[in-house]
Amino acid sequence: MNFDVKKDVKRILVICFSAVIMAANIKTFVRTGGLYPGGATGLTILIQRIAEMFFHITIPYTIVNLLLNAIPVYIGFRFIGKKFTLYSCLMIVLTSILTDLIPGYVITYDTLLISIFGGMINGLVISLCLMMEATTGGTDFIAIFLSDKKGVDSFNIVLALNIIILSLAGILFGWDKALYSIIFQYTSTQVLHALYKKYQQVTLFIVTNKPKAVCEAISIVSNHGATILEGEGSYEHCERNVVYSVVSAAENKKVIRAVKDSDPNAFVNSVRTQQLSGRFYQKPAD
Repeated sequence: MNFDVKKDVKRILVICFSAVIMAANIKTFVRTGGLYPGGATGLTILIQRIAEMFFHITIPYTIVNLLLNAIPVYIGFRFIGKKFTLYSCLMIVLTSILTDLIPGYVITYDTLLISIFGGMINGLVISLCLMMEATTGGTDFIAIFLSDKKGVDSFNIVLALNIIILSLAGILFGWDKALYSIIFQYTSTQVLHALYKKYQQVTLFIVTNKPKAVCEAISIVSNHGATILEGEGSYEHCERNVVYSVVSAAENKKVIRAVKDSDPNAFVNSVRTQQLSGRFYQKPAD
Protein backbone atom coordinates (compact mmCIF):
# COMPACT_ATOMS: atom_id res chain seq x y z
CA MET A 1 0.00 0.00 0.00
CA ASN A 2 1.33 3.44 -0.97
CA PHE A 3 0.79 6.33 1.42
CA ASP A 4 0.40 9.95 0.36
CA VAL A 5 -0.26 11.98 3.53
CA LYS A 6 -2.04 14.90 1.83
CA LYS A 7 -4.20 12.60 -0.27
CA ASP A 8 -4.98 10.31 2.67
CA VAL A 9 -6.00 13.21 4.93
CA LYS A 10 -8.33 14.46 2.20
CA ARG A 11 -9.83 10.98 1.82
CA ILE A 12 -10.40 10.64 5.56
CA LEU A 13 -12.07 14.06 5.83
CA VAL A 14 -14.37 13.44 2.86
CA ILE A 15 -15.27 9.97 4.15
CA CYS A 16 -16.07 11.34 7.63
CA PHE A 17 -18.25 14.04 6.05
CA SER A 18 -19.96 11.42 3.88
CA ALA A 19 -20.64 9.22 6.92
CA VAL A 20 -22.36 12.13 8.71
CA ILE A 21 -24.52 12.88 5.66
CA MET A 22 -25.38 9.20 5.14
CA ALA A 23 -26.38 8.73 8.79
CA ALA A 24 -28.44 11.94 8.74
CA ASN A 25 -30.15 10.79 5.54
CA ILE A 26 -31.07 7.46 7.14
CA LYS A 27 -32.49 9.12 10.26
CA THR A 28 -34.14 12.08 8.48
CA PHE A 29 -35.51 10.61 5.25
CA VAL A 30 -35.28 6.81 5.26
CA ARG A 31 -36.76 6.18 8.70
CA THR A 32 -39.35 8.93 8.40
CA GLY A 33 -40.59 7.51 5.11
CA GLY A 34 -40.40 3.91 6.30
CA LEU A 35 -38.18 3.08 3.31
CA TYR A 36 -35.78 0.23 2.60
CA PRO A 37 -32.94 1.74 0.55
CA GLY A 38 -31.44 -1.55 -0.65
CA GLY A 39 -27.99 -2.99 -0.02
CA ALA A 40 -26.66 -3.62 3.48
CA THR A 41 -28.39 -0.46 4.75
CA GLY A 42 -31.80 -1.56 3.56
CA LEU A 43 -31.30 -5.13 4.77
CA THR A 44 -30.18 -3.82 8.19
CA ILE A 45 -33.32 -1.69 8.50
CA LEU A 46 -35.45 -4.61 7.33
CA ILE A 47 -33.94 -6.92 9.98
CA GLN A 48 -34.44 -4.25 12.67
CA ARG A 49 -38.12 -3.87 11.75
CA ILE A 50 -38.67 -7.64 11.63
CA ALA A 51 -37.14 -7.93 15.12
CA GLU A 52 -39.29 -5.08 16.45
CA MET A 53 -42.56 -6.23 14.88
CA PHE A 54 -42.39 -9.99 15.35
CA PHE A 55 -40.06 -10.42 18.34
CA HIS A 56 -40.39 -7.03 20.11
CA ILE A 57 -36.61 -6.71 20.22
CA THR A 58 -34.68 -3.53 19.41
CA ILE A 59 -31.40 -4.36 17.68
CA PRO A 60 -28.76 -1.61 17.29
CA TYR A 61 -28.11 -0.59 13.70
CA THR A 62 -24.34 -0.87 14.22
CA ILE A 63 -24.32 -4.58 15.12
CA VAL A 64 -26.48 -5.70 12.20
CA ASN A 65 -24.78 -3.49 9.61
CA LEU A 66 -21.27 -4.59 10.59
CA LEU A 67 -22.24 -8.26 10.46
CA LEU A 68 -23.86 -7.88 7.04
CA ASN A 69 -20.75 -6.17 5.69
CA ALA A 70 -18.40 -8.97 6.78
CA ILE A 71 -18.55 -10.89 3.49
CA PRO A 72 -18.43 -7.76 1.23
CA VAL A 73 -15.38 -6.55 3.20
CA TYR A 74 -13.70 -9.92 2.62
CA ILE A 75 -14.42 -9.57 -1.11
CA GLY A 76 -12.86 -6.10 -0.98
CA PHE A 77 -9.65 -7.27 0.72
CA ARG A 78 -9.38 -10.36 -1.47
CA PHE A 79 -10.22 -9.01 -4.90
CA ILE A 80 -10.32 -5.18 -4.97
CA GLY A 81 -7.63 -3.53 -2.83
CA LYS A 82 -6.54 -3.41 0.81
CA LYS A 83 -6.34 0.37 1.19
CA PHE A 84 -9.61 0.78 -0.70
CA THR A 85 -11.27 -1.67 1.69
CA LEU A 86 -9.78 -0.07 4.82
CA TYR A 87 -11.23 3.31 3.90
CA SER A 88 -14.53 1.60 3.14
CA CYS A 89 -14.45 0.03 6.61
CA LEU A 90 -13.97 3.51 8.08
CA MET A 91 -17.09 4.65 6.21
CA ILE A 92 -19.10 1.60 7.30
CA VAL A 93 -18.16 1.87 10.98
CA LEU A 94 -18.69 5.65 11.21
CA THR A 95 -22.05 5.50 9.42
CA SER A 96 -23.23 2.66 11.66
CA ILE A 97 -22.26 4.37 14.93
CA LEU A 98 -23.61 7.78 13.87
CA THR A 99 -26.92 6.24 12.76
CA ASP A 100 -27.41 4.93 16.30
CA LEU A 101 -26.24 8.15 17.96
CA ILE A 102 -27.60 11.14 16.07
CA PRO A 103 -31.24 12.14 16.60
CA GLY A 104 -33.75 12.01 13.77
CA TYR A 105 -35.24 15.21 12.35
CA VAL A 106 -38.42 15.26 10.27
CA ILE A 107 -38.33 17.60 7.26
CA THR A 108 -41.43 16.26 5.50
CA TYR A 109 -43.84 13.35 5.76
CA ASP A 110 -44.46 13.26 2.00
CA THR A 111 -43.18 9.81 1.02
CA LEU A 112 -42.63 10.70 -2.63
CA LEU A 113 -40.48 13.72 -1.73
CA ILE A 114 -38.59 11.58 0.78
CA SER A 115 -37.97 8.91 -1.88
CA ILE A 116 -36.64 11.40 -4.44
CA PHE A 117 -34.54 13.69 -2.26
CA GLY A 118 -33.38 10.89 0.03
CA GLY A 119 -32.31 8.94 -3.05
CA MET A 120 -30.44 11.97 -4.42
CA ILE A 121 -28.54 12.40 -1.16
CA ASN A 122 -27.79 8.67 -1.04
CA GLY A 123 -26.41 8.75 -4.60
CA LEU A 124 -24.32 11.83 -3.79
CA VAL A 125 -22.76 10.18 -0.73
CA ILE A 126 -21.96 6.97 -2.63
CA SER A 127 -20.39 9.04 -5.43
CA LEU A 128 -18.24 11.02 -2.96
CA CYS A 129 -16.95 7.79 -1.43
CA LEU A 130 -16.17 6.26 -4.82
CA MET A 131 -14.33 9.41 -5.90
CA MET A 132 -12.21 9.02 -2.76
CA GLU A 133 -11.62 5.35 -3.67
CA ALA A 134 -13.86 3.88 -0.99
CA THR A 135 -17.42 2.60 -0.76
CA THR A 136 -20.36 2.82 1.61
CA GLY A 137 -20.18 -0.97 1.94
CA GLY A 138 -22.57 -3.78 1.15
CA THR A 139 -23.50 -4.22 -2.49
CA ASP A 140 -21.14 -1.40 -3.53
CA PHE A 141 -18.27 -3.86 -3.06
CA ILE A 142 -20.03 -6.29 -5.38
CA ALA A 143 -20.63 -3.55 -7.96
CA ILE A 144 -16.95 -2.52 -7.92
CA PHE A 145 -15.82 -6.14 -8.14
CA LEU A 146 -18.07 -6.83 -11.14
CA SER A 147 -17.13 -3.53 -12.80
CA ASP A 148 -13.41 -4.31 -12.47
CA LYS A 149 -13.89 -7.83 -13.83
CA LYS A 150 -16.21 -6.92 -16.70
CA GLY A 151 -14.84 -3.43 -17.40
CA VAL A 152 -18.36 -1.96 -17.46
CA ASP A 153 -20.62 -0.09 -15.07
CA SER A 154 -22.33 -2.80 -12.97
CA PHE A 155 -24.38 -0.61 -10.63
CA ASN A 156 -27.56 -1.42 -12.59
CA ILE A 157 -26.98 -5.10 -11.76
CA VAL A 158 -26.83 -4.15 -8.09
CA LEU A 159 -30.07 -2.18 -8.53
CA ALA A 160 -31.71 -5.43 -9.71
CA LEU A 161 -30.33 -7.29 -6.66
CA ASN A 162 -31.68 -4.57 -4.37
CA ILE A 163 -35.14 -4.97 -5.86
CA ILE A 164 -35.13 -8.54 -4.51
CA ILE A 165 -34.58 -7.16 -1.00
CA LEU A 166 -37.33 -4.58 -1.55
CA SER A 167 -39.71 -7.30 -2.74
CA LEU A 168 -39.19 -9.14 0.55
CA ALA A 169 -39.96 -5.90 2.41
CA GLY A 170 -43.11 -5.54 0.33
CA ILE A 171 -44.30 -9.04 1.23
CA LEU A 172 -43.73 -8.44 4.95
CA PHE A 173 -44.66 -4.80 5.45
CA GLY A 174 -46.74 -3.67 2.48
CA TRP A 175 -46.05 -2.86 -1.14
CA ASP A 176 -46.47 0.91 -0.97
CA LYS A 177 -43.26 1.44 1.03
CA ALA A 178 -41.42 -1.13 -1.09
CA LEU A 179 -42.42 0.64 -4.31
CA TYR A 180 -41.39 4.01 -2.90
CA SER A 181 -38.10 2.39 -1.92
CA ILE A 182 -37.56 1.37 -5.55
CA ILE A 183 -38.00 5.05 -6.51
CA PHE A 184 -35.43 5.92 -3.81
CA GLN A 185 -32.97 3.34 -5.17
CA TYR A 186 -33.53 4.29 -8.81
CA THR A 187 -32.95 7.99 -8.05
CA SER A 188 -29.79 7.11 -6.14
CA THR A 189 -28.47 5.03 -9.07
CA GLN A 190 -29.13 7.81 -11.61
CA VAL A 191 -27.29 10.37 -9.47
CA LEU A 192 -24.42 7.90 -9.16
CA HIS A 193 -24.26 7.45 -12.95
CA ALA A 194 -24.20 11.24 -13.43
CA LEU A 195 -21.41 11.89 -10.92
CA TYR A 196 -19.19 8.81 -11.01
CA LYS A 197 -17.89 7.90 -14.47
CA LYS A 198 -14.91 5.62 -13.93
CA TYR A 199 -16.63 2.67 -15.60
CA GLN A 200 -18.07 4.71 -18.47
CA GLN A 201 -16.01 5.26 -21.63
CA VAL A 202 -15.81 7.88 -24.35
CA THR A 203 -14.36 7.60 -27.85
CA LEU A 204 -12.08 10.41 -29.03
CA PHE A 205 -11.62 11.39 -32.67
CA ILE A 206 -8.83 13.98 -32.90
CA VAL A 207 -7.89 15.71 -36.16
CA THR A 208 -4.33 16.94 -35.72
CA ASN A 209 -1.07 17.75 -37.46
CA LYS A 210 0.89 16.43 -34.46
CA PRO A 211 -0.40 12.85 -34.09
CA LYS A 212 2.60 11.45 -32.22
CA ALA A 213 2.57 14.24 -29.64
CA VAL A 214 -1.20 13.77 -29.16
CA CYS A 215 -0.81 10.00 -28.72
CA GLU A 216 1.90 10.57 -26.13
CA ALA A 217 -0.30 13.03 -24.24
CA ILE A 218 -3.17 10.51 -24.16
CA SER A 219 -0.85 7.79 -22.90
CA ILE A 220 0.63 9.96 -20.13
CA VAL A 221 -2.75 11.11 -18.77
CA SER A 222 -4.81 7.93 -19.15
CA ASN A 223 -2.34 5.09 -19.78
CA HIS A 224 -4.36 4.26 -22.93
CA GLY A 225 -3.02 3.80 -26.42
CA ALA A 226 -4.32 5.32 -29.63
CA THR A 227 -4.53 4.60 -33.35
CA ILE A 228 -3.32 7.06 -36.02
CA LEU A 229 -5.47 7.14 -39.16
CA GLU A 230 -4.55 8.93 -42.38
CA GLY A 231 -7.20 11.08 -44.03
CA GLU A 232 -7.84 14.02 -46.30
CA GLY A 233 -9.48 17.32 -45.42
CA SER A 234 -12.51 17.80 -47.69
CA TYR A 235 -12.21 21.62 -47.75
CA GLU A 236 -8.49 22.15 -48.48
CA HIS A 237 -7.89 18.64 -49.91
CA CYS A 238 -4.75 18.24 -47.84
CA GLU A 239 -3.54 15.34 -45.71
CA ARG A 240 -4.89 15.12 -42.19
CA ASN A 241 -4.15 12.69 -39.36
CA VAL A 242 -6.93 11.41 -37.14
CA VAL A 243 -6.06 9.99 -33.73
CA TYR A 244 -8.59 7.46 -32.45
CA SER A 245 -8.68 6.45 -28.77
CA VAL A 246 -11.07 5.25 -26.06
CA VAL A 247 -10.63 6.59 -22.52
CA SER A 248 -12.54 6.60 -19.26
CA ALA A 249 -15.25 9.27 -19.09
CA ALA A 250 -13.77 10.34 -15.74
CA GLU A 251 -10.49 11.19 -17.51
CA ASN A 252 -12.05 12.75 -20.60
CA LYS A 253 -11.57 16.43 -19.66
CA LYS A 254 -7.98 15.87 -18.52
CA VAL A 255 -7.16 14.06 -21.77
CA ILE A 256 -8.70 16.82 -23.91
CA ARG A 257 -6.70 19.48 -22.02
CA ALA A 258 -3.51 17.49 -22.57
CA VAL A 259 -4.33 17.10 -26.28
CA LYS A 260 -4.92 20.84 -26.66
CA ASP A 261 -1.64 21.52 -24.87
CA SER A 262 0.11 19.25 -27.38
CA ASP A 263 -1.66 20.76 -30.38
CA PRO A 264 -3.73 23.93 -29.78
CA ASN A 265 -5.20 23.59 -33.28
CA ALA A 266 -6.43 20.03 -32.77
CA PHE A 267 -10.10 19.33 -33.52
CA VAL A 268 -11.52 16.97 -30.88
CA ASN A 269 -14.78 15.04 -31.09
CA SER A 270 -15.75 13.17 -27.91
CA VAL A 271 -18.48 10.53 -28.26
CA ARG A 272 -19.99 8.43 -25.48
CA THR A 273 -19.17 4.75 -25.95
CA GLN A 274 -22.22 2.51 -25.60
CA GLN A 275 -20.47 -0.86 -25.66
CA LEU A 276 -16.84 -1.93 -25.56
CA SER A 277 -15.31 -5.32 -26.29
CA GLY A 278 -11.63 -6.12 -25.88
CA ARG A 279 -8.83 -5.09 -23.54
CA PHE A 280 -9.38 -1.78 -21.77
CA TYR A 281 -7.11 -0.62 -18.97
CA GLN A 282 -8.75 0.22 -15.65
CA LYS A 283 -6.61 1.70 -12.89
CA PRO A 284 -6.76 -0.82 -10.03
CA ALA A 285 -7.88 0.21 -6.54
CA ASP A 286 -5.07 0.56 -4.01
